[in-house]
Amino acid sequence: MDVNETLLPGVGIRYEFVTATGDRMGLVTHRDGHVDVLAYDSGDPDECRQVMTLTLAEADTLAELLGAPRMVEKFAELTREIPGLISEQMSVPESSRFADRPLGDTRARTLTGCSIVAIVRHDDVVASPPPQEVLRAMDVLVVIGTSEGISQLRTLIEAPAPA
Repeated sequence: MDVNETLLPGVGIRYEFVTATGDRMGLVTHRDGHVDVLAYDSGDPDECRQVMTLTLAEADTLAELLGAPRMVEKFAELTREIPGLISEQMSVPESSRFADRPLGDTRARTLTGCSIVAIVRHDDVVASPPPQEVLRAMDVLVVIGTSEGISQLRTLIEAPAPA
C-alpha cells in the first residue's frame, strides 16, 4: 500500500492512502501530538471531512490496538520466510525470578540467542522493549529465535526466584 506523506509547515504531517475498496483516507498528525482522521469524498478527491480528532493518548491506544495483532502477524510471516527462525509467546509466571525485574536482567539474547520483540501487558503492548523495561507477572513475551533458543528462554523465564 502506498502512503503519501505531506509536510504541513507549522501544523504537522498529513498521511494519505487508498483502501482496498477504493476509499481515500488520511491522517494529520499535529505537532502537539493530536491526530485528525480524515475521509475523502469519493466523487471529489480534493474534498474531505474530518471523521474525528484523537488526543495523543487516544492515538497511541488506537495504534496499539491495531498494531499488536498486526505486529505478531508480521513476525509470524518473517519466521515463515527464514528457515529455522520461529516466533512464540510465553508468559512470565508469578514465581519467575524475573518478575518485577528489568528485561535486561534476563540476558535473553546473550544466553539464548532469542530476541524479546514485544511485551503484551493486559491491553497494552510494549513494542521493542528496552532493557530497563520491568517485567511483570503474567506479561506475555513475544519472542523470535530458534526452537532450541526459545526452549532455553522458556526455562530461563520460568525458573523460580531463589528462596
